[in-house]
Amino acid sequence: MSENESKKPAAKPAAKRAPAKSARRRARELALQGLYQWLLTGEDAGSVDAHTREQDGFAKSDTAHFDALLHGCILEAADLDAVLSRHVDRKTTELSPIEHAVLMIGAYELKHCMDVPYKVAVNEAVELAKSFGGTDGHKYVNAVLDRAAVDLRPREVEAGRKRS
Repeated sequence: MSENESKKPAAKPAAKRAPAKSARRRARELALQGLYQWLLTGEDAGSVDAHTREQDGFAKSDTAHFDALLHGCILEAADLDAVLSRHVDRKTTELSPIEHAVLMIGAYELKHCMDVPYKVAVNEAVELAKSFGGTDGHKYVNAVLDRAAVDLRPREVEAGRKRS
């Protein structure tokens, strides 16, 4: 072995890249941003929608799912809050806007998106809370949505428990 070979630094391991985000995940993230804006400003859904569509990466999202989440959550805010209020420890208006928006998205998917298994809906909401929320907000989101799933999808939850 020559002197140059012995002094070469060891090859660096290849950097791990995060897996590419799915179009649905992007739709959820964008809907979260829009709901956050709506909760803070009270702007009309059209303005929030237009602003959100200007965000980088919007073209890579599942726009139909984004539309359903953003507009569905805004239209059904009172109903979703009623579902959530049975499982939270304070008024939904006292939640952080991020946790509130994440919980609304999770509850909306549990209520309306039957193509999304309840465990996936809960997990996706938890991931949103991890990415955008406070330190332990994801634990709160998980607990609330697990309980809400029993109300919104009782048969699916029961079947899942029997399999476990």
